Amino acid sequence: MYLNLVQIAESFGVAEKTVEDWIRADGMPHLEDRGRILFDRAQVSHWAAVHGLGGASGFLAPAAPTFTTGWQLEPLLAAGGIWRGVPAEGVTEIFVRIVDQLPGTAPAIRKMLGQRLRGPGGVTVAPVGDGFALPHPSARIALGRDSGIIALLLLRDPLPTPEPPPDGVPVTRLFFFLAPTPRAHLDLLGRLSRLLTRGPMHELVVRGAPDAEIRAA
Repeated sequence: MYLNLVQIAESFGVAEKTVEDWIRADGMPHLEDRGRILFDRAQVSHWAAVHGLGGASGFLAPAAPTFTTGWQLEPLLAAGGIWRGVPAEGVTEIFVRIVDQLPGTAPAIRKMLGQRLRGPGGVTVAPVGDGFALPHPSARIALGRDSGIIALLLLRDPLPTPEPPPDGVPVTRLFFFLAPTPRAHLDLLGRLSRLLTRGPMHELVVRGAPDAEIRAA
């Protein structure tokens, strides 16, 4: 399978110029076809492993059964965890700690994601009402099929938001998530939104149910 320059850059979380520098200075395997630079996925994965960059992230990731048969939300929440009593001013650092637990990604990718989250406008909060919000990275991300995470943060004080919540209820409950691809991001955003409006999840979170009950829901 051949990948283009944009896909390789997204997989490593770097600029396209950095990939071009790797080609010139570090011998990243590639070929040229009608003015385009193409990459063999297996060759680049091997090159990345040799150079300590990992090689299983983004478009370089192999297909994984977890996501080819449909999203299973409970394993994603188990990976991200349920965080209680989080101070509003510490939310961003908790997001970074959650990213450090992101499965299926190389350390360099997790570091890049953490830097993006800490940057201005790095997180979109997305309030959905009744004190809930679905924060996620603002930038487009392609992590690969086997990488994704959900975390529930229960805040001890309201989170300041750029715009007032639609119903005026302060935001104190966050489902933070990262999806492996932009397309999966939209799917996960929709599923989490529905989860909070249908079934028991909303009531369980509001009353502070035990972690096991929330994961089961």
